[in-house]
Amino acid sequence: MGKSAIVVGAGIVGLATARALATRGYSVTVIERSSKAVGASIRNFGMIWPIGQPEGKLYERALHAKSIWKEVLAGAKCWSHEGGSLHIAYYQDELEVIQQFVEASPYRPVRFLNAVETLEMSSAVNGAKLLGSLYSADEMIVDPREAIAAIPGYLETAFGVKFIWNTAISKIAYPQVYSGNQSWSADEVFVCSGQDFETLYPEQFAAAPLTKCKLQMLRLEAQPDNWKIGPALCGGLSLIHYHGFKAAPSLPGLKARYERDYSEYLKWGIHVMASQNGLGEITVGDSHEYALTFDPFDREFINTMILDYLDTFAQFKSPKVFQTWHGIYPKMTNGQTEIVLKPESGVTIINGLGGNGMTLSFGLCDEVVGGSYRA
Repeated sequence: MGKSAIVVGAGIVGLATARALATRGYSVTVIERSSKAVGASIRNFGMIWPIGQPEGKLYERALHAKSIWKEVLAGAKCWSHEGGSLHIAYYQDELEVIQQFVEASPYRPVRFLNAVETLEMSSAVNGAKLLGSLYSADEMIVDPREAIAAIPGYLETAFGVKFIWNTAISKIAYPQVYSGNQSWSADEVFVCSGQDFETLYPEQFAAAPLTKCKLQMLRLEAQPDNWKIGPALCGGLSLIHYHGFKAAPSLPGLKARYERDYSEYLKWGIHVMASQNGLGEITVGDSHEYALTFDPFDREFINTMILDYLDTFAQFKSPKVFQTWHGIYPKMTNGQTEIVLKPESGVTIINGLGGNGMTLSFGLCDEVVGGSYRA
């Protein structure tokens, strides 16, 4: 008889862990406190984003995760768009960073586009004072709301994974997990609890270099006449947000200028990107505030700042906003991209992926379950 496993949490990390276990012959049960996943896993751009990862282990993990995404999306019959990304330059120092990144990245499918080529790639780009862009073919967009809702059904059908919803696990004493008077047992237990640091193993989370990040995001209505933006679009501020661009020697100079010219944007952790889903709707964001507890109220001025910066590099057929929201995810404070802990024998915590959850989870969890993970 094969081994059994319980996964606590049905967000992207929990789903990725369940898949990794199931493909290795485990009998898997996923237990989720809500009737469906409603946290950070459905509140993001849907970007599978290798361009943001530095060369080496993390870039390779992102590519591996992308290959798993394609397999899972096909099985779950979900929409995706492998259109790549454009980072758009309007200033010479932005252009310099982009060109240096291309030169430093011979193993990536990236190239510099001049202004004319950029506009041919996307008619959504603002052509005024445009100098050029970085095009990367690696990036893929999914609709996180559709995908995170559909993947459980795929895992049930393809691998017999069992899902127990509306059940909050409040205690673990290996091999038992408890929800009130109910309990379950398994050979291995994985805790994928996202921003909930308080319920299970709170002392482990309190001792870890972890905080939480609140992000504000917006969605524009479906564009008229089935109009498409093409690749995902990014303004210059994204160049200093992602570690992948540290390969460009002139990046510190660009960051210094942004600190002068966009100090208020950097104060609220704002960089601006846009992705389009299969319905034609455009997701825009975002900001980054760090704390362990947040006010539940969104800041309208942050949304205005995001939209104002968006106007500098993108112009859509319809700019009408029809949804706003915020998400909260766990974030490492020591520069690492994840935390994997063993609080007791037979129990593994996987957490702390920050804004890399959609990009890295399938790859990371495959490594952890498969025994190839190295911190």
